[in-house]
Amino acid sequence: MYRFYLYIILGCCIACTGNFRDMNRDKAGITEEEMQIDFNQLGFPLGVIQQGIYFNYDYGKGKNWPYQIMQNLSADMFSGYMHDYKPLNGGSHNSDYNLQDGWNGTFWENTYAYIFPQIKKSEDACRDTFPDFYAVTKILKVFTMHRVSDYYGPIVYRHFGEGQSAYQPDTQQEAYYAFFQDLDTAVYLLACYIEENPGECRFAKFDLLTDGTCEGWIKMANSLRLRLAVRLAVADPEKARKECEKALENKYGVLEDPGEVIAVSTREGYVNPLGEINKVWGEVFLNASMESILNGYRDPRREKFFSPCPEDVVLTDRAGRDSVVVPLKGQYRGIRQGTLFSHTYYASHSRIYVSQSTAPILMTAAEMWFLRAEATLRGWTGENAEDCYRKGVKVSFSQWGVPDAENYLMSDNTGADYEDVYTPSNCIAARCKVSPRWEADENAEVKLEKIITQKWLAVFPEGCEAWAEQRRTGYPRLFPVKYNNSKNASIDTEIMIRRLNFPVSLQDSDLSLYQALCGALGAEDNGGTRLWWDTGRNF
Repeated sequence: MYRFYLYIILGCCIACTGNFRDMNRDKAGITEEEMQIDFNQLGFPLGVIQQGIYFNYDYGKGKNWPYQIMQNLSADMFSGYMHDYKPLNGGSHNSDYNLQDGWNGTFWENTYAYIFPQIKKSEDACRDTFPDFYAVTKILKVFTMHRVSDYYGPIVYRHFGEGQSAYQPDTQQEAYYAFFQDLDTAVYLLACYIEENPGECRFAKFDLLTDGTCEGWIKMANSLRLRLAVRLAVADPEKARKECEKALENKYGVLEDPGEVIAVSTREGYVNPLGEINKVWGEVFLNASMESILNGYRDPRREKFFSPCPEDVVLTDRAGRDSVVVPLKGQYRGIRQGTLFSHTYYASHSRIYVSQSTAPILMTAAEMWFLRAEATLRGWTGENAEDCYRKGVKVSFSQWGVPDAENYLMSDNTGADYEDVYTPSNCIAARCKVSPRWEADENAEVKLEKIITQKWLAVFPEGCEAWAEQRRTGYPRLFPVKYNNSKNASIDTEIMIRRLNFPVSLQDSDLSLYQALCGALGAEDNGGTRLWWDTGRNF
């Protein structure tokens, strides 16, 4: 457990010395007296935590590249959203399930080294005297750690920082139950604070995610509860139903309107790491699965999500003869995962819209409407599934500022076949066969596929949530990898990757931790093992 405790000590030391950057500004010069003014001593850790959800925290070892290996080269790609045009590692890496341990352990390592210590510090500082700050910390704790659990499965949650106690990681079920308990605490404390201090919000100036009100944070907590509840729809249906009811019945509600988006504000200097990787490095391109659905649906959000190919491409042989013009200009073209390409021609394809100043989206009102659609499809609420589904599409269209949602909802279009203009053997027929049109007489499975496919589009570009829901339901139907180089054939090509393995470094530096985590997982530590909520069925 040496490595694990080292993370705790390291994170706390970083926090205590002040020799680190918050909101991308060096605050090492802030005095202890200044830290006590206007709750800075409490708000400072909150800034670090909020930066750490969609990770772009500057811990002195460079920026943006941690996000790339923590999320962009895993969840963003596995979700069917994005792909890098470069033939990294000779063309064989996460794309073809040749999982790169140096990439895939970083979500775990960076969260436990830098973010969770700040959560623990904030909890300890606020627990007895600042219930509003304590409540916000609890919400951020759940927001941060459910993403880690959705990558790996079991996590260290309830016993983090208890260095003298018997070591005990949480199974994913235990972690999810603890998430709900922490949300209970947060909502109760904030509701009491609102009643006792109407109109007051002491943490408003530290809020990077929502509207700076206590009411807004309760609404975010309720929305997060609804997300996590529906995740358990098959694994633990009774718990899922109860938590869903609790989220929807709370008087502060959940996100509903197009402008209600939980995103990391860039107003205070936070830089969107995906935007840096895209605009400066030029490495974030359209995934073939997303191309198939956007093009097939003739989805007007396509122009908001990605840029068309800028020009046609002229290919010549090595001698500069026999030039071939590849017509691409104005088209939307993506890259198929797992093709082992060794060229850079895909640099001609469609790049994502995100810039450095784009606020990274974590949760939207449209997502909530699709969650409600699924909840009522399962008989948990008295709402109408079609109404919620249609509302989700319309809210998403409004959020992105595109028209004609009603016409879109009448469409019978389905996914388009994928054509690789450089390597014809990579071409593949469309997998998505459902259309946006809702038909009342369709069976529950088809209706669920439509709900999740539209939710997948509405959640964009948040790859962590999209990958989690795609694994849980199997929707939308993504293109399988062409080549599968998973170790010991541990990942099935059609079933696709289910999780990331725990950091391999733990086997050498902290074997007891690694063994405890594997025991909590209850299966082989590889990318083919399903998580607890990933049951392989939908009803």
